[in-house]
Amino acid sequence: QVQFVESGGGLVQPGGSLRLSCAASGSIFSIYAMGWYRQAPGKQRELVASITGGGSTNYADSVKGRFTISRDNAKNTVYLQVNSLKPEDTAVYYCNTSPPYTGFWGQGTQVTVSS
Repeated sequence: QVQFVESGGGLVQPGGSLRLSCAASGSIFSIYAMGWYRQAPGKQRELVASITGGGSTNYADSVKGRFTISRDNAKNTVYLQVNSLKPEDTAVYYCNTSPPYTGFWGQGTQVTVSS
């Protein structure tokens, strides 16, 4: 059974930065493509960034140049560096495999961008 635990969210002013972390249980973490997703109030959950086991990355157009996804397979952890934050980035951020497995959703971490 794989579980993901997200952390690192918080309240930040526009233009600020955060580093989100996702710790994964399970010894086969390194073979999964992983994604960071977010869900804003009243909106559907969306994929914002993904990374393959080999480190290839993809980003949603709305976050390109501002967000960076990375992974440390030795630590079973995937990261999302979020810079130049905007109020529209406010959401609960989740990690999961890419594509996501329904049973693997964690609690997420709240990111609020407000002055």
